[in-house]
Amino acid sequence: MRYRPKVLRLAPIAHLAVMSLGVPAVAAIAAGPLAAQGFGQSVLVAGDEVLVGESLFSTRPGYVYVYRRDGSGRWVETGRLQASDAAPNDHFGRALAMAQGDLLVGATVARESGALYVFSKSPQGWRETASLVPGGAKPEDSFGRAAATDGRTVIMSDWAADSSRGAVYVFEKQNGAWRETARLTASDGQPNEWFGFAIAIAGDRIVASAINKNRQRGGAYVFRRTANGWQEAAQFAPPDTSANLGFGASLALMGDDVILSAPGADGFVGALYTYRASGSGWTQAAKTTPPAGTQPNGTFGSVLTVADDELWVGAQGIGGGHIYRLARNGEGAFTHMAAITGRETVQGDGFGGAIATGGEVAVAGLIGDDFGLGSAAVLERQGANWVEAGRMASEVKGYSPITGGRVDCAGGKAAQFDCSEVDILSFLPVSAIGGTRGVQVNDTWGWTDTQTGKEWAIVGRYDGTSFIDISDPSNPVYIGNLPLHEGARPNIWRDIKVYRDHAYIVSDGAGPHGMQVFDLARLRNIQKSQIPMTFTEDVHYDRIASAHNIVINEATGFAYAVGLNSGGETCGGGLHMIDIREPMKPTFAGCFQDTQTGNQRTGYSHDAQCVTYHGSDSKYAGREICFGSNETALSIADVSSKDSSVAISRAAYPSVGYAHQGWLDEQHEYFYMDDEGDETNGSVKHTRTLVWDVKDLDDPILVKEYFGPSTASDHNLYIRGNLMYQSNYVSGLRIVDISNRAEPKEVGFLDTVPGGDSPGFDGSWSNYPFFASGTIIVTSGKEGVFFLRKKVRPIS
Repeated sequence: MRYRPKVLRLAPIAHLAVMSLGVPAVAAIAAGPLAAQGFGQSVLVAGDEVLVGESLFSTRPGYVYVYRRDGSGRWVETGRLQASDAAPNDHFGRALAMAQGDLLVGATVARESGALYVFSKSPQGWRETASLVPGGAKPEDSFGRAAATDGRTVIMSDWAADSSRGAVYVFEKQNGAWRETARLTASDGQPNEWFGFAIAIAGDRIVASAINKNRQRGGAYVFRRTANGWQEAAQFAPPDTSANLGFGASLALMGDDVILSAPGADGFVGALYTYRASGSGWTQAAKTTPPAGTQPNGTFGSVLTVADDELWVGAQGIGGGHIYRLARNGEGAFTHMAAITGRETVQGDGFGGAIATGGEVAVAGLIGDDFGLGSAAVLERQGANWVEAGRMASEVKGYSPITGGRVDCAGGKAAQFDCSEVDILSFLPVSAIGGTRGVQVNDTWGWTDTQTGKEWAIVGRYDGTSFIDISDPSNPVYIGNLPLHEGARPNIWRDIKVYRDHAYIVSDGAGPHGMQVFDLARLRNIQKSQIPMTFTEDVHYDRIASAHNIVINEATGFAYAVGLNSGGETCGGGLHMIDIREPMKPTFAGCFQDTQTGNQRTGYSHDAQCVTYHGSDSKYAGREICFGSNETALSIADVSSKDSSVAISRAAYPSVGYAHQGWLDEQHEYFYMDDEGDETNGSVKHTRTLVWDVKDLDDPILVKEYFGPSTASDHNLYIRGNLMYQSNYVSGLRIVDISNRAEPKEVGFLDTVPGGDSPGFDGSWSNYPFFASGTIIVTSGKEGVFFLRKKVRPIS
């Protein structure tokens, strides 16, 4: 997978409730996918209860969880709220506010434009008493994204309104019912400025930021209540010209002061700016920075909330996340008090990504915890300090295992999965193969034991590698786990290949992971009583750090690590050649880079296939040739001599998004390549596969752009005989007949992700179709691993 989504999750103030959101315009604090469920991205303290939203799950409705202390003082779940018209992906719980005894919940996708739901407390708990959509809302809007209240009036924003100019709606309770009383917009608003990104209200004053204003540096507006309604009274411009300042990422009102954060300030160390009303205008009264020594990417100010007479400031990028408590002096400046940290947090957990306070209790969202699923920590005051008193997390929603017998594809379904001509032999969810909360699977490869003939699946996870005995593919047995190399960090990329009964494993974005070598013969004699086992690597190759992929030419005994970074011999991200002819003694053999390819023109290769060539071009017969998918182009190189490898040719193509991966037909005459970025950037409308005629290696020719029936993004593809097996993310495994090489035709599929097939990066990552038995391994990120078989029927 190409994209390394490093997302800074910033949160606007909402008085008692603060909600956290990803902002691509600002730099990163942690690598990983956007939250899969969104637990803890909105939090609220309501009397003796703590409420936590979980709004982002795509295949079920959003929830708001209710927690209360039990008799022993532990925080336990006592209820779960959802909308009366709940629907999958409604984003219910995206924003929370408490006013006049009512709970108000934003749901940005509900009823197309977003909706506001009102809950009132009864002896039986919270119950929905009203819901509304603001006047003039349109289907493309996203109302309910952020909320704020002063205890009487509630405001909610809609970033997407009016071509993402944005709007803020004012609600007041009249005759016992909440009603929209005003709609605020920026007087000079432009498309995509996201007015209402952060909002705050106190009495007769509202402040709203526009995070993308001023060339994405940010800005903010002040509104005052007058006899004629709410009127824009002032604007705040960014205090400097730094790019990606994030000015207004969060904000707060304290008396006559407005505090605006800029998490991107000073190299993403972050800063706060205090503005004080002065006559008819505003003056900057103070700039507050984090404690001395704070490193870049600390993002101080990503969240602000007022706690009595203190200002609490989230800094998600400092370790596992910090909350700083600040005291204000009379001049508008702040002094640092003690910092609050969570228990056992690690980099990327995002502690303080959402904050809510209420008396002696507070709650902090850990929005990056468990690989983005999120969690929340209850904080309690103990004297002058605040300590973590409890941790909440929702259960992982997944599919049940399918074992015990084949599930035929009949009537377009195999179990709950759409299909055509592909049966399910079995399915194991991530949790059944060693995955803990939030872990997903990625790459896969297969191994056939050369002594026993037994077939094995080797499946990559964020945090390790799973080994599964599939000698009976309808009753797979998870044998054990190889953790990532000590000192490396979990990440979403892992790649595996096999050579002479040894597995070679790399990981991208994982720091000093290197290449793990595992002797697969160790799997032969494991007893049932021993499983699941935790294995150790046999050899660690440290001439590389992080690598995106590993490629092996089994005919020559050379491995090629590609997409290298973070240290070692990176070879510009091109081919890092490793002699593995003695499998337990990998040795560096050289580099190759075609510097006319790659986004940075370093020869970065995202993936490759290296073969001993036997195609039509006699000039290269018997040579070791690598076909690289190099971000911007197809690259063909002769790597027979490791110290003098040469580029043969390169070829670009129309509407390049990201040249990702490809595979040769068995005759070495056609190369089929996927572009991972063309669907998401809108340059093509359906899944596109590029068909290259490579009978003349010096002059590859694009002979066909094959468009599949789905709109999903494509990922890894492999070819066996006259069939191409494509893992196309949310459309799952697609099987394509290439008997006529230039005219591919789909002949079967198993959709691993029920629901729509829009472009994106969930779903099927990879597959392995090379077993003699016909069993096909298919991985699907959140779901798990499928073992499939294509029906055997004549192809018309």
